[in-house]
Amino acid sequence: MPDLAQALRYHGGNINAARRLFPDAPEPWIDLSTGINPVPYPAGDLPQATLERLPEPAELAALEAVAARAYGTPIWAETVAAPGTQAVIQWLPHLIPARRVGIIGPTYGEHEKRWRAAGADVVQTTSLSGLAGCDVGIVVNPNNPDGRLLPAGDLAETAKSCGALVVDEAFMEVVHPSASLISELPHNAVILRSLGKAYGLPGLRLGFAIAGHDLAAPLRDALGPWAVSAPAIAIGAKALADSAWLAGAIHRLAEEAERLDALLARAGMTVIGGTSLFRLAHSRDAGDFARLAQAGILVRPFPWETGLLRFGIPHRPSEWERLEATLGCSSAILQR
Repeated sequence: MPDLAQALRYHGGNINAARRLFPDAPEPWIDLSTGINPVPYPAGDLPQATLERLPEPAELAALEAVAARAYGTPIWAETVAAPGTQAVIQWLPHLIPARRVGIIGPTYGEHEKRWRAAGADVVQTTSLSGLAGCDVGIVVNPNNPDGRLLPAGDLAETAKSCGALVVDEAFMEVVHPSASLISELPHNAVILRSLGKAYGLPGLRLGFAIAGHDLAAPLRDALGPWAVSAPAIAIGAKALADSAWLAGAIHRLAEEAERLDALLARAGMTVIGGTSLFRLAHSRDAGDFARLAQAGILVRPFPWETGLLRFGIPHRPSEWERLEATLGCSSAILQR
């Protein structure tokens, strides 16, 4: 069982591991362990022909052009589509020479894992000043799991003090006004964006890297031809062009995040950060994770602090009701 327990602490979304650890939990499980929009972008029906041929280079280029407009990529930079930003995270250590890598953390663990695997000396810091002198500095902005947000101007200054700067903006869509570094992109920076979070489409496996040609070109070569599927190209282009849908999703998520904060406070938890896609709370009861899991509700625990739990945003009435009942909160919270 310890390997299963560790799996739940390293990544969200491992429902099968949760089922094995808590075999008597009711079905269906409610997965609140990830920071993913519970109301996904409506992909619609795709023509059968989309699945029967390889995607054309022109279609990929069109997707990247839509993404560049949506993200505000500078004219001198490139927007590279990838099969999820995880693919880019795994390639960067092989494309950027680095012996010393600084990461502001705690944060998404895959960044540290991949640079260490490539042989880099990785140091974790709590401030931008700790990245000075590093061959590569890494910032998740807004941060996962605490939602810490760093101003773009500060990041641009930091880029001057390190060899390269990687900024993971997977959750940036829900931040308003935006703190994205893309509009003032330093020439030694690479920005990561994802359709898996705000658009609620993690299974689409579509992400982007925004960088200058010197990094974009080797990244394209590393990813190889047909790295992004034809369905991902078609759905991604449609979603990124639909600014009205995204605005509505952002408004709804903000309301539901506020509702979740109230529920957690009523349960005696202290909300200490997050975004409107996830909330980070501290529980005084170390048994709350297991109690929720026994009720078929998976949240994200963390290895560095007992009682720290990250909650995704519920949406369906049945999800709110089960969470409320498990935490022992008043139904008045659900009627706000």
